[in-house]
Amino acid sequence: MDQYLVRPIGFVTSPRVEIDDDNWGEVISTIHIDGSVLEEDALVGLETFSHVEVIYLFDQIDPKDALTGSRHPRGNPEWPKVGVLAQRAKIRVNRIGLTTCPLIKVGSDFLQVSGLDAIDGTPILDIKPYMKSFGPRGEVREPSWVSELMSEYW
Repeated sequence: MDQYLVRPIGFVTSPRVEIDDDNWGEVISTIHIDGSVLEEDALVGLETFSHVEVIYLFDQIDPKDALTGSRHPRGNPEWPKVGVLAQRAKIRVNRIGLTTCPLIKVGSDFLQVSGLDAIDGTPILDIKPYMKSFGPRGEVREPSWVSELMSEYW
């Protein structure tokens, strides 16, 4: 099987230092860009967007704990047993996280966002501006258990 090398473009500074599943909405995080990876003008123009998509690595999750099948989300038997690809669990084979965040501020070598569900020190793999044209086309549907799971997430 092929393996691919990725390297962080930066790291998160966050008041959240422990892995937790809820109350991320008010968290303000700073993403510091690694100047040895990206040139100093890599963030130019990003300030014109309201949101960014942040792709990061759940680096503190042990790869041996990866879920490769199904489970009840958060271990809750009230919710249906669904496969790892039908949920956004952090215990994934590649441990990759993705969050769309409101963009607060852009500096020359950092950006500040809210609602990034990544703890202090998390490696950032990529940042993309959120563009409506790349958003969902057509009606969006999701099962009812998702609303219950997300009720205290943000």
